[in-house]
Amino acid sequence: MCEISGLARASLYRKSRRESEWEMNLRDALHEAALENPFYGYRRLTPELKRRGWEVGETRIRRLMREDNLLRLRKRRTKKTTDSTHGWRVYPNLACEFTPTGPNQLWAADITYIRLVHEFVYAAVTLDLFSRRVVGWAVGPSLDAELPLAALEQALTARKPKPGWIHHSDQGSQYASHKYVEKLREGKAKISMSRRGNPYDNAFAETFMKTLKTEEVDCNEYATLAEAQAEIGGFIEAVYNRKRLHSALGYVPPAEFEEAFAAGKTAA
Repeated sequence: MCEISGLARASLYRKSRRESEWEMNLRDALHEAALENPFYGYRRLTPELKRRGWEVGETRIRRLMREDNLLRLRKRRTKKTTDSTHGWRVYPNLACEFTPTGPNQLWAADITYIRLVHEFVYAAVTLDLFSRRVVGWAVGPSLDAELPLAALEQALTARKPKPGWIHHSDQGSQYASHKYVEKLREGKAKISMSRRGNPYDNAFAETFMKTLKTEEVDCNEYATLAEAQAEIGGFIEAVYNRKRLHSALGYVPPAEFEEAFAAGKTAA
């Protein structure tokens, strides 16, 4: 090969050593990224490494992960927290016909349970579906309307959406209750709800809840409500909103996506 190419053997050996050292350094960087993000597969680890300065493709990362047995952690199942057998008014699904072109146009809300050592508590979140950013959250001991109401009030205070924005949720009694609907009307929102028995209508919020459960809740054992509030709040604000790469956003975190949009660097 050296005779055909006209390359000296010493040059070939030096090149081979350099490539070997480069791949060894890449493996080190891959292991570090995988340990920091144990739920990332090769699709998310590839852009994560690119953000760290490595020009590498998915095929190589997938091969290295297989060779080094870097398997992402598996997800657990969740249980239902929605009670749609109530006498409150339900509203048509407006979200299925609307695609947001900027922040604070379409929000989605959902609730999930959190297992403590000796009891269950609950978490409610409000997401901006343009950037997938969590704009409001609350963790509390009860599943009544006060919990999602606290998350909604936090979001309204922080974001101040313009009249006509859409709030989407399932048909749970918490979201159909008089208190919650009144708060939405005060905020000049259009109310939208999923069809009964159709989880895909609120898929974005439910997807976030799965992420929260698998990447934060299922990895920890909270002794008290206060501990759960602190740890879950830290995950939402510091990890999910500002660090975790989102596939629907071109593999950037929600906060970074919003900042780029505000600066005119990303298209709706």
